[in-house]
Amino acid sequence: MGITGRTGRLLGSGRASDVYEIDEAWVLRRDREGYADGLAEGALMERLRAHGYPVPRVRLADSSRSELVMQRLYGPTMPEAFVAGRIDPRESGEMLARLLRQLHAVPGRVVHLDLHPENVMLTPDGPYVIDWANAEEGDPGLDWGMSAVILAQVALLDEQFAEPVHATLAALLTDPSDLTGEGLTEALRRRAANPTMTEREVEVLGAAAELVRSFMP
Repeated sequence: MGITGRTGRLLGSGRASDVYEIDEAWVLRRDREGYADGLAEGALMERLRAHGYPVPRVRLADSSRSELVMQRLYGPTMPEAFVAGRIDPRESGEMLARLLRQLHAVPGRVVHLDLHPENVMLTPDGPYVIDWANAEEGDPGLDWGMSAVILAQVALLDEQFAEPVHATLAALLTDPSDLTGEGLTEALRRRAANPTMTEREVEVLGAAAELVRSFMP
């Protein structure tokens, strides 16, 4: 069952969901577009947490397909930390690489498929990865491809942050990464088919692919 009607102020909004305050320890993420399955997502998060991966705790008994009750995290997202001077682009890319490697070491071949700086929160207990709505079992190369393509799109479209995001992408793929040509191709296909993409974001996918390939051996 959900807890509609018992939420507090709106804390943030994404392309397909809103996050509301419940109390100091818990928040509710409500899906606006019908894309997510909160129960399946919450169950996956609990499985990952059992293996030591940094994800918020969830309350499945209070969640539903459209509403996920999860631990309230305190701290900036990675881009907010960059703006505040708490992290630099190289550190951002290296942290994303570590989080991808740690995730792919969990049994079950889980891939996040949306692991980019805005989905990493830097808490006093370390980085936490949020927004598991797109996660599935799959090829790690695809996960690296999705992260790289998302960063490349931002580097091409956001003039203010183009330079630091380019440096983050370089650090991500200098690890060396587990990105493969097949993973990049599938990532591009999925981004093009994503209904939340703007027309401009789709238009730059070709250039994004070339940017990502420039870092591949």
